[in-house]
Amino acid sequence: MTENSPPVTETLRAKIKSLSDLGAVCADARAKGLRVVHAHGVFDLLHLGHVRHLEAARKLGDLLVVTVTADSYVNKGPGRPVFLDGLRCEMLAALSCVSYVAVNNSPSAETALKAVRPTMYVKGSDYANPEDDITGKITAERKLVESLGGHMVFTNEITFSSSHLTNKYLNLYEKPLQEHLEYLRGRNALDYITKKCNEAANLKALIIGDAIIDEYKYVKPLGRPSKEPILATQFINGEKFAGGVIAAANHLASFCKSVDVITALGFENTEEELIRSTLKANTTLHVVYRKEGPTTLKTRFVATGYDIRKLFEVYSMNDAPFEGAELNALNALIEEKIDSYDVVVVNDFGHGLLAKSTIDLLCKRARFLAVNTQANSGNYGYNVITRYPRADYICLDTNEARLATRENHVDINRIVFEQLPSMVACEKFIVTLGKRGAVAWDKKDGATEVPALTSTIVDTVGAGDAFFAVTAPFAALGVPMAILAFLGNAAGAIKVGIVGHRSSVERVPFLKFITALMK
Repeated sequence: MTENSPPVTETLRAKIKSLSDLGAVCADARAKGLRVVHAHGVFDLLHLGHVRHLEAARKLGDLLVVTVTADSYVNKGPGRPVFLDGLRCEMLAALSCVSYVAVNNSPSAETALKAVRPTMYVKGSDYANPEDDITGKITAERKLVESLGGHMVFTNEITFSSSHLTNKYLNLYEKPLQEHLEYLRGRNALDYITKKCNEAANLKALIIGDAIIDEYKYVKPLGRPSKEPILATQFINGEKFAGGVIAAANHLASFCKSVDVITALGFENTEEELIRSTLKANTTLHVVYRKEGPTTLKTRFVATGYDIRKLFEVYSMNDAPFEGAELNALNALIEEKIDSYDVVVVNDFGHGLLAKSTIDLLCKRARFLAVNTQANSGNYGYNVITRYPRADYICLDTNEARLATRENHVDINRIVFEQLPSMVACEKFIVTLGKRGAVAWDKKDGATEVPALTSTIVDTVGAGDAFFAVTAPFAALGVPMAILAFLGNAAGAIKVGIVGHRSSVERVPFLKFITALMK
């Protein structure tokens, strides 16, 4: 380095661009007749495989640009990415073969490809076989690259798995989780889970429960007014989500062939347009209308400047039990359809939809019945699992299990292993334990406790429903409880990273999350 040479950090910084600036650099290069080569990935743990891959890519053209997945879109399990995107860019920029680096603030490479418009888009040899790509993204990326005038190339260099190296050498996980992952790896659980996901994709599911509109009003706390002992806030903005059984149905629909939804909507403020526009394409909505009252609305006031810190909430609903013509219409709809489903999922939020006659019908006729009875501010202590005389799979949180058994201080394991099985005719129970994970029991194999997969929480709303909805079809397929609870924890870990119901737990990211953990 000469006396007038800039510091290394400044040299690296000059190679790190925003995506829009990188697009301009590449456009200028193409105008000069230069061949632009593009590589994309997470590059969390830079290793020899990456170096060989990028060096080979550089030889294919005049300019090698690399885009890295932004931190918020790295779906590789707890503790990932190990290195934040700024550091990952700096590591890549330090390689002499790399011309420029940028962060891609998108879950897929397509945004980066449209900005770069490469002559060649380069992937490693482990992506060469489309049949091995569980995401289906390689085919989509190839088509996009070709539509932009480029083509895809696969390098043939030594390969390593960053996730495998990270899992093996960096000790990211606490001992209970590491031990459970080793237990699953020893039983080739990843191949088994993939197989069961493929089987679940052939299932027809029915889901029944209360439709709920979850409204978030984002406010700025102003403090206490001078004349009243209350909290004053300034409204900033808001958003509405289709929650309750609708959100659960979307989780379920990503794993099953088709999902029918049976619910009730109010004549007042029905929100039917929002609900129908939210549901996935492979779902069918069946509605019984409640003559009095709105579709249940839960409005939460959320302080801005924090990670979804809720101040208070307001319920707008008619939670009177269904009766008369409304009840008869609901039961007739269920009776007409129930025999055609592989699994029936009941999301009982306790807001009046599921009367005793409906519960009896479900318990008598469902081929495989999965049930959750939720405890919330509107039904506290009244909506318990003992309302259901039988089920094939029951999933509750700790509080819901304690309310059902009326045991506040008894060890939760005793409640799961002894008391609940004696109260409801069911052979599979899971009770979620929050940050501790979940405890599971079945009649055949007994008990197991499975650690949580994340401690990073953005929003807990709907996490238990995601756990339940995702595990229900796998329970119907006979997945062992140690794996079933692990799958539920994975669904919950993904859901707590989502604000409200902005998105659902999707099959492909779910499998990618599990694959990264299991390598």
